[in-house]
Amino acid sequence: MDKFTRLTGVAAPLPMINVDTDMIIPKQFLKTIQRTGLGKNLFDEMRYTQAGEEIPGFVLNKPAYRKAQILIAGANFGCGSSREHAPWALLDFGIRCIIAPSFADIFYNNCFKNGILPIVLPQAEIDKLLDDASRGSNAVITVDLPNQEISGPDGGSIRFDIEPFRKQCLLNGWDDIGLTMRHGGAIDAFEEGRKLAQPWL
Repeated sequence: MDKFTRLTGVAAPLPMINVDTDMIIPKQFLKTIQRTGLGKNLFDEMRYTQAGEEIPGFVLNKPAYRKAQILIAGANFGCGSSREHAPWALLDFGIRCIIAPSFADIFYNNCFKNGILPIVLPQAEIDKLLDDASRGSNAVITVDLPNQEISGPDGGSIRFDIEPFRKQCLLNGWDDIGLTMRHGGAIDAFEEGRKLAQPWL
């Protein structure tokens, strides 16, 4: 997966609480096992009418937020079923960081496995970021993972916590497969040794 170090991008405000995974990517789009192509259906039922036309008032349909890379969200984001398609859809749209007061556990874990940085902050800090995000195309926020710091358009900064192992995985672009392949030499040596010791296998 792509490394995450320092991200500067437009932040879109979505202050809804309890946004579940079916809202993020509705069930009818779960037929694929591909990680790409889901971005166009992100928040499908909020973005489009039943006739497939865009709903102008939805935040990601507004011109200023069409290329947002950061989402400022409400509490319990990603609740509901454990579908990994939810972070796939967010990533395919272009979202690399979600900042909220709390996340559902499985969704939170799936974000890290797919190169998305989920940040938990107190509601007071979220309110400040929502105010920053309300500025449209001027809502540019920088998320600095090495220094664990968020910088707003006015120059203020907010510190955030992250578990060190997860931080290292994002900085290095290590998903579960990447972590395994770091031990490629030892795996190859084991396989060669086993062929010699148990050639009938």
